[in-house]
Amino acid sequence: MTAFLASLFFVVLAEMGDKTQLLAMAFATRYKASQVLWAVFLATAVNHALAVVVGEALTKVIPLDIITLVAAASFILFGLWTLRGDTLDAAVNKQSKFGPVATVAIAFFFAEMGDKTQLATVSLAIEYRNMFGVLLGTTTGMVIADAIGIMVGIVMKKHIPENVIKWISAMVFMLFGFIGIFKIISPKLDVFLVMAIMSGVVLATAISTYILVRKKDKSKA
Repeated sequence: MTAFLASLFFVVLAEMGDKTQLLAMAFATRYKASQVLWAVFLATAVNHALAVVVGEALTKVIPLDIITLVAAASFILFGLWTLRGDTLDAAVNKQSKFGPVATVAIAFFFAEMGDKTQLATVSLAIEYRNMFGVLLGTTTGMVIADAIGIMVGIVMKKHIPENVIKWISAMVFMLFGFIGIFKIISPKLDVFLVMAIMSGVVLATAISTYILVRKKDKSKA
């Protein structure tokens, strides 16, 4: 019980204002709250199970830098996806009724890779030597914290125009992507090269955004 309560308390505090809570908020403006919450639960359970059982073994097989870059790139793609709008959402839902759940779960899984809550789960498992208690506590803590984010997202959806919500959500996703890429390349490359790469990424994203918005405007005309 001590391992469960300590893990739950630590993760709820750690998640407040964290990127995954903000992602839950953003996804709640696009999908049903129940779908987002199920996805958070599934992704967290699998991710933290890996943290408890495998620990740091995954980073020895796949470098953490590569995992973080993949996650960062996926956030930028999610931002563009958000701007594309209902056409893509409908296509996903036609392919599978679990499309939104899988989409959100994959985003959360990668977001948690190398995150402080995953690393804390490893530490808690070592300290308490109670894998089940720690896994249950950290997973429950994540669900509670992200449920708060989802509720905020639902309120936004009711009081803010849909088009504004899409732009806010897209900017959140893209910002996480830019930050993730910058964190990986900045310690390893010269400052001018970092600036050049980041400028290229931002420019490519801006051009893609412009093309998507133009296509959407033409389809409405």
